[in-house]
Amino acid sequence: MPDAMRTDSLRRIDSFPYRHRVAELMSAPLVSALPEATVAEVSRLMSKRRISSVVAVDHQGRPSGILTERDILRIVATDPALLSRQFGEVMSYPVHTVGSGALAYRAIGRMSRHGVRHLAVVDDDGRAVGMLTAGALLKQRATLALTLGDEIEQATEADALREAHGKLPSLAAALRVEEVPAVQVSAVVSGIVCDLTARAAALAAASMPAPAPAPWCLLVLGSAGRGESLLAADQDNALIHEGDEHDPWFGTFADRLNEMLATAGIPLCAGGVMARNAAFRGTPATWQGRVGQWVDKPQPGALLNVDIFYDFVPVTGERRLAAELRGHAMAAASRSPLFLRLLAEAGGDASGAFGWFNRVRTENGRIDLKRHGLFPLVAGARVAALAWRIAAPGTDARLAGAAAKAGLAADMADDLAAARAVLVEAILDQQIADIAEGRPPSNHVELRRLGRRGAHRLAKALRTVTTISDFVQRTLSNRRPEQAA
Repeated sequence: MPDAMRTDSLRRIDSFPYRHRVAELMSAPLVSALPEATVAEVSRLMSKRRISSVVAVDHQGRPSGILTERDILRIVATDPALLSRQFGEVMSYPVHTVGSGALAYRAIGRMSRHGVRHLAVVDDDGRAVGMLTAGALLKQRATLALTLGDEIEQATEADALREAHGKLPSLAAALRVEEVPAVQVSAVVSGIVCDLTARAAALAAASMPAPAPAPWCLLVLGSAGRGESLLAADQDNALIHEGDEHDPWFGTFADRLNEMLATAGIPLCAGGVMARNAAFRGTPATWQGRVGQWVDKPQPGALLNVDIFYDFVPVTGERRLAAELRGHAMAAASRSPLFLRLLAEAGGDASGAFGWFNRVRTENGRIDLKRHGLFPLVAGARVAALAWRIAAPGTDARLAGAAAKAGLAADMADDLAAARAVLVEAILDQQIADIAEGRPPSNHVELRRLGRRGAHRLAKALRTVTTISDFVQRTLSNRRPEQAA
């Protein structure tokens, strides 16, 4: 019965918090005041700007304290003379914050957990860039689902992570009922997978007998790194750490991390693309050496694991390590036409989706849309992005960026992105249906359940995907020598 209750609550959620990011909802720029200002001066500032809070920031732009209209009412009720006191003497701290790129559901959960109505919005460096208030989120219903991100953040064991991960299918189903586009649901799922991975890393590190001996950064690779995960994804992760001599510690840490994620419901990668594997762990110099080997002496059989490496995003740790590696890896790839060509060839041929009389090829009434659709499309977009050093991890952004750089018509990229949306929708809806019927989710879609119109729409999308090879060829051919250097 408890499981049914959780599912029911998830199905009643408002989709808005999963469709909009904090940056879209915050007020900006942030209104701040010096700690030396009086409470009276701050209250006049709030009245003039028609805002309900003012923040103090330190010399690096990070929020150090906050004063809200409720705080001022309490001060006046206590003793009006306190209005002459300095802002810094009465402000509240620490200031609760949320990242500007976070989805709104994370902010709602954080407000609920801390019992606050204001969150300072910060950028990747922790600098305050805006303010998010409960008023801006008034239309949202703070149900159990909205606190999922903070459930993960507060988890103290793998079983708690598993409980959170287990809600993903019902959450995805609820969002689809609300007609949230499948590609946006995919982004939500990816964000939760990244959150789960980061929390598992924190728990694994805490379980170690000694603290980390050197700086490190955990990367999520593949579909989650691109923000395109569905409901049948396994683990794809890697680790950067400083100091060769510290690898034994990080090997043990990675093994605990991967086992914890497996317990949480994210299966171990059958291909071994995990930080516990020494080939996906190492120092910055080690990683640069691997990249050099991949690029200078590419082996076609190894490229299936190499390609998803280029989808990585950092989820916890010293992000500078990831930024440095990304710059080096992208520069190396863009300089090697042979590597790019082999990477494109490893992406496969999308025409395999069609059989006799140009009909969609099925097996037992189903077609593997990852193999015959998403895989070649994603791989092609990746190659095109690497050729032009486009850092965006998402497939649609890579397509648009490469088309613009190569001087191609924008509708080429738009058509491919639209085709991807059709494929993602078909796979996600099939996975939701499979789970509801007690079957494990896969990438094999049953054509019959799409109906005649849906099957026609899918066939059209698959034909569009076959143009990805032409798109890649054009983006590579349009580069001048100096652009590849």
